[in-house]
Amino acid sequence: MEATLTIGKVARAAAVNIQTVRYYERIGLVKPQARRDSGYRLYTSEAPRKIRFIKHAQQVGFSLGEIGALLRLRVSETSRCGEVRERTEARLRDVRERINRLRHMERVLEGLVRSCRNRVPTDPCPILKSLETDPDNGRKG
Repeated sequence: MEATLTIGKVARAAAVNIQTVRYYERIGLVKPQARRDSGYRLYTSEAPRKIRFIKHAQQVGFSLGEIGALLRLRVSETSRCGEVRERTEARLRDVRERINRLRHMERVLEGLVRSCRNRVPTDPCPILKSLETDPDNGRKG
């Protein structure tokens, strides 16, 4: 593949800013194919696709480290879809755990809001008292 895209063109094509491209380069997710004598980075047409892949993977919860592993699987001749599926299932388990923790937090906060008697001084405020003594409000998952 011939290196023809400057960093600005890559950024525009991937709908990110130049600093994002530089950051991905710094952490090893994207690499310029070549440099001009002036030092300008030159990328192949694959770079915007790779950056869009990174952004989409981030949107569904993959960390940059996990994305790096997925990118390596993406280009490996020996990789199988099952490896990608295992990583995705692990991410899904993590997302479900986060959702459960958020639901628990929601229930606790709803209980705190219900326990609050409006227009009373903050000294006997049940929300502040609860957060001082028992951040879990005595409830479990």
